[in-house]
Amino acid sequence: MVAKILGMGCSKCQTLEAKVREVAGKNNIDVTVEKVTELAKIQAYRVMMTPALVVDEVVKAYGRIPKEDEILKWLKGE
Repeated sequence: MVAKILGMGCSKCQTLEAKVREVAGKNNIDVTVEKVTELAKIQAYRVMMTPALVVDEVVKAYGRIPKEDEILKWLKGE
């Protein structure tokens, strides 16, 4: 599973990345976390605001930091 954090490196983007890594670690979920900072690549996902979370190429959230239970559900593939 691949989770991508879309954003230009803002504090919210960093918080989202840390939260995804924390949730995955707590629940023994094998996930590769990638940061996408290039504007053209971010725009390819058609997100209106960052940070955004993409799990296995599906945009799950953008413009906010999702709650831990949401992230867990997405990382489990639900």
